[in-house]
Amino acid sequence: MVTYSVCRRFGWDGQVSVKAAAVMRMFGLTTERLREGTLCHSCEAEVEAGDIVYITGPSGAGKSVLLREFEQRVPAGERVNLQEIAIPVDRRVVDCFEGDVVTTLRQLSAAGLNDVRCLLNEPARLSEGQKWRFRLAAAMATGRKFVFADDFCCELDRVTAAVVSYNVRKFASRRGVTFFLASCHDDVASDLAPDVLIVKESSGPAEVIYKQRRRPWSDAASCGNCK
Repeated sequence: MVTYSVCRRFGWDGQVSVKAAAVMRMFGLTTERLREGTLCHSCEAEVEAGDIVYITGPSGAGKSVLLREFEQRVPAGERVNLQEIAIPVDRRVVDCFEGDVVTTLRQLSAAGLNDVRCLLNEPARLSEGQKWRFRLAAAMATGRKFVFADDFCCELDRVTAAVVSYNVRKFASRRGVTFFLASCHDDVASDLAPDVLIVKESSGPAEVIYKQRRRPWSDAASCGNCK
């Protein structure tokens, strides 16, 4: 088990334009008050191999910030981020994966890609949702122990999202791969069955909820750097 403690602070700085000054006057704000309003996104979580860490909350709450901070604490050679996976333009989907045909079909099916026309198409010609699933399949095929994905299943219809979430759960448990995922959608939680659920609201501390084991934790008094 590894305890990850992350903290990122954002202060206000910069020049005040004429329009910005007018808005500040409308809301009774001064430059000093803006600089005092430092945003702090912090969290601490205990994670085991094969866990799914799911960060959820409304848009703009800081989910992506926490995800990036967690990612930076994992050695580069052990992690893969879906956003960093390139989309090939000169091969068919089935030709982008190593191994025999059965192995390739299993890898693609785990990511919800099992339509024959999709398998024989070029990745660059897929829909945005299919490209996202292609990246997920490619990430799981790398053999790396940590997978990071922002906007998890946001490009998918909700039925497909549920199926993909269920498959990711099985993959994580069987292979011991740890997933750090972030999304504003909470409808996939039952199929994803995260081991660590991090609820990040627009204001206030993040809430960390564990499945079965360990005690709940809140970041309200956790981060000495944020005092």
